[in-house]
Amino acid sequence: MSDHGWVFQVNLSAGGVPKLPVAEAAVTTGGLAGDRQNDLRHHGGPERALCLYSLERILDLQREGHPVFPGATGENLTLAGLDWDAVGPGVRLEVGAGVELEVTRFTTPCRTIAGAFAGGAIERILQDRHPGWSRVYARVLRSGTVRVGDRVEVVAGRG
Repeated sequence: MSDHGWVFQVNLSAGGVPKLPVAEAAVTTGGLAGDRQNDLRHHGGPERALCLYSLERILDLQREGHPVFPGATGENLTLAGLDWDAVGPGVRLEVGAGVELEVTRFTTPCRTIAGAFAGGAIERILQDRHPGWSRVYARVLRSGTVRVGDRVEVVAGRG
């Protein structure tokens, strides 16, 4: 794992989970164009514009017996090749040709993703219980378009 990786999958939905793959999407300060959330009290907004998760964590969870797959936990970008333990609040990522994101917080899993976990064990990706296994929220510092295969680079905040 390193300080650079790539976009494995871009995911969006008309509301709810799973989010489904698309080849590319416009990124604005409000999130991915065409993506919606059913619960705006807990999801979305400028500080939670995008949800990011690690392909490697998803594969490890599958090996543990969870039926999770890319997009199942509601992440907008499934990223591969990054040192996920180093992706936390304050980290800035450059995606593709100029989209810049800043991780704002770890997410709190909610019951809507229970089907992605054996026995509904959503706490398996709760940061407090399993550090380094959480998804993260990010704000958009620079808009643009993200595509499957785009390079992702940690540009600040790694430490």
